Amino acid sequence: MHRRTFLLSTLAATAAPLALRAQAFEVTRTEAEWRAMLNANEFAVMREEATERAGTSPLDKQYAAGTYVCRGCDLPLYPSSTKYDSRTGWPSFYAAFENAIGTKVDNKAFTPRTEVHCRRCGSHLGHIFNDGPQPTGQRHCLNGISLKFVAA
Repeated sequence: MHRRTFLLSTLAATAAPLALRAQAFEVTRTEAEWRAMLNANEFAVMREEATERAGTSPLDKQYAAGTYVCRGCDLPLYPSSTKYDSRTGWPSFYAAFENAIGTKVDNKAFTPRTEVHCRRCGSHLGHIFNDGPQPTGQRHCLNGISLKFVAA
């Protein structure tokens, strides 16, 4: 890898969280307000784009009927009918509710990925990969810590 490529990749990865925060979202809070409502792990994942350890979310093995909502603003994001066992250790879905999520390119892993966030508050949810089941072929690989489950 050339030094210029490395420096540009590093700069892009550093600027990405700032760019997401600069977007105008319907639900906005100060950093202090986010820190007051989230524990340290939730804040790291939802506001700083960290990733929870695989297999740590109780929502990974949750298959009851209901709706998965954003922990940051309670926006309904995913119906339980689109959840499946991806055997990755993270809750996975093949589709979200219409107009529930936003995406952006994530270059932090040296290969571009599609990052997914709540369209209403900007909270980081996870990533979308093209190795999921039909009908979409997508795997929305999410941090369970970013979600709340509401039983039907």
